Amino acid sequence: MKAIWNGKILAESNSTIVVENNHYFPDDSLNKDFFFLTNHHTSCPWKGQASYYNIEVDGKTNENGAWFYPSPNDAAMNIKNYVAFWQGVEVKE
Repeated sequence: MKAIWNGKILAESNSTIVVENNHYFPDDSLNKDFFFLTNHHTSCPWKGQASYYNIEVDGKTNENGAWFYPSPNDAAMNIKNYVAFWQGVEVKE
């Protein structure tokens, strides 16, 4: 699977985990040059607190365009530190 935004591959992996129709990519599959941690957080009743990255590509920013769970609840431990995308990021094979 590949995550693509603004013409660049943000992440690529054969080992994504699908949860609620989102592909979660292993942390080591990310091109870290494009990711910048934000102070934004959301909460999911069963997964726990999500943290977010801004994605910056060629001078454009996708605010909070990627999220992950650094300390998930037990039910979501399989996606700990895996990263998912939204807000126009295309995920495809």
